[in-house]
Amino acid sequence: MAKVIEGLYYTESHEYVKVEGEYGYVGITDYAQHALGNVVYVDMPDVDDEVTAGEEFGAVESVKAASDLMSPVSGTVVEVNEALEDHPELVNQDAFANWIIKVKLSDPSELDGLMDAKGYEAFCEK
Repeated sequence: MAKVIEGLYYTESHEYVKVEGEYGYVGITDYAQHALGNVVYVDMPDVDDEVTAGEEFGAVESVKAASDLMSPVSGTVVEVNEALEDHPELVNQDAFANWIIKVKLSDPSELDGLMDAKGYEAFCEK
């Protein structure tokens, strides 16, 4: 079973958001990185770009497939994980430590529509 971390919020498209204050760190889940296989490229937005909950903000490419990244939250990108530009495989090593974008949340109530760890585990078992 893929690793799931308590206290994060999850989407049905296998992204997570870790909330710290008014910021959210968005990445793909351990389940997603296992399904993708060896990640070879991460396409990220630019700092100051706006992201919208439920809409695409980038993509992850692996040796097997490319997968769009869907934002779990709306807000402004304040940071991208530059380490992934040269080392996209970090996502495979630890998907939760290697977030993709940091977003200043514009509507924290959107978190209410996401799954918690137990809900996501149940979703993945279907």
